[in-house]
Amino acid sequence: MRPSAARLLRRLAVPAVLVMALAACGGTAQPAVTSTAPTDGVLRLSFLQDPGQPPDPDIYYAGQGLILTQNLYEGLLQYKTGVDTPQLAPALATAWQASPDKKTFTLTLRAGVTFHDGTPFTSAAVKPSFDRRLAVNQGPAYMVQDVASVATPSPTEVVITLKEPNSAFLDYLASPYGPKMMNPTILRDHAGPDHAQTYLQTHDAGTGAYTLTKAEVGQGYEMKAYPGWWGPKPFFSTVELPVISDLSTQQLLLNNGQLHGILHDLNAPAVKDYLGNHAVSSYSLPSFTTEQVYINPNTGLFTDQAARKAFQQALDVEQLRNQVFAGRSDPATGNYPEGLLPAGIDHQDIKPDTAPLQQIVSAASPEDRKIVLGYDTSQPDDQQLANLVGAKLQGLGLTPVVQGYPTSQVFGWVGNQQGAPNVLFTSFWPDAAHPYTAAHILYGTDGGLNYLGCSDPAITAALPGALQSGDPAAFAKIGEMASATGCWTNVAYRKDFMVTQTWLKGVEQAHDIAAPMSLRIADLSA
Repeated sequence: MRPSAARLLRRLAVPAVLVMALAACGGTAQPAVTSTAPTDGVLRLSFLQDPGQPPDPDIYYAGQGLILTQNLYEGLLQYKTGVDTPQLAPALATAWQASPDKKTFTLTLRAGVTFHDGTPFTSAAVKPSFDRRLAVNQGPAYMVQDVASVATPSPTEVVITLKEPNSAFLDYLASPYGPKMMNPTILRDHAGPDHAQTYLQTHDAGTGAYTLTKAEVGQGYEMKAYPGWWGPKPFFSTVELPVISDLSTQQLLLNNGQLHGILHDLNAPAVKDYLGNHAVSSYSLPSFTTEQVYINPNTGLFTDQAARKAFQQALDVEQLRNQVFAGRSDPATGNYPEGLLPAGIDHQDIKPDTAPLQQIVSAASPEDRKIVLGYDTSQPDDQQLANLVGAKLQGLGLTPVVQGYPTSQVFGWVGNQQGAPNVLFTSFWPDAAHPYTAAHILYGTDGGLNYLGCSDPAITAALPGALQSGDPAAFAKIGEMASATGCWTNVAYRKDFMVTQTWLKGVEQAHDIAAPMSLRIADLSA
């Protein structure tokens, strides 16, 4: 056990004998859960792995840490929570209008909003927030790259004009990864040489229902309710988020009532433990998350497209889905996340058949037969998938090696695949509820989640026109081209599985279909 984990366990007062007992017996069906609603106003959640990036919305671009950025900051728009289809909803803007050519967007801003230091939020904050995102120039920067001008006719009105038509722009403004409104005073006073990046590692500059009061990498995070928030007073005054890097320990703490919920990365045995257990509340919530298999086209056997396609066929995605995601997924029939395109136009046509891969393997060198199957260590399901596929590949004459990688290393392969595995199992979700954000970040040569550097010039050529028009048929064609490369396979339409104490109320209503592993804490109560 790492020293940091030991300190966390001591702070949470978990008897060591219980930890050892759980480790000895493994997951048990229908575990006993004992918990009463807190009287101290503290909601106790956790991270399985440190978010890996600071809770700075212009930098953060992963999964578990969304619960920080989504509750500390607010954008101009958001998606309506508690629904299974995406709907734009007010946030810091209460009304919005797009011009017919999709280039000019006029928004009416909410009055009476303040940043966490009491500075009033007005239209004057919009351009500095956009400019700062461009200056930091991390993954989400693309959402404001085409902004030509930001006009402020009044403190409560802003007019944003783009260089080119963009059918996704309103979705960018609503995205969990979209541009958040940041305090211009803080951006100026703490700019330093890095546009306030250092300051925002341990502080925030937002208007959200909560403020950041602790950020210790590898240890944990804490948020406290902002008394000046424009919305209803949150039920929970404090949210504790320690990093507990062992799933069994998280379950132990939940079962003993010392954690109030696990919002992410419960693996198949844990899901089985909690489904149907009336001592807890379990949720399988709508999500744009897919389980993806990436194939590396840059090294070894899979430099050949035929070998990549043969590997796709050998997977048998429906069998894998039933083995790992039963009860919390839908069959993956398309290339995009479920519901992102109209029904009937998105097709992933891969017929299970191991013969093509066996034929290719029979002629391969011993070196090329060694296949590294990588998985994100923050996602236990990915490890199970890698092990299942590894067992199957061994029977086909390959020599599989299953290896885990931390999330930060996986992101490090974007633009530089040195050290990347031959195959990567990981979950994927788009930046927003618009098909461009899936196609661009997954299939584009500059895509922020194109980890293994696969590309097709035809996709690169098609993306700009599809973005301007928003035509679903254009995006469906792009999905077909991506599948034809053999680089990506959708295993399952995943649900967002969460388990909480029975007294925690409002979980479904606090869930955003576009923000996996996260809840809007101000919507929760006991």
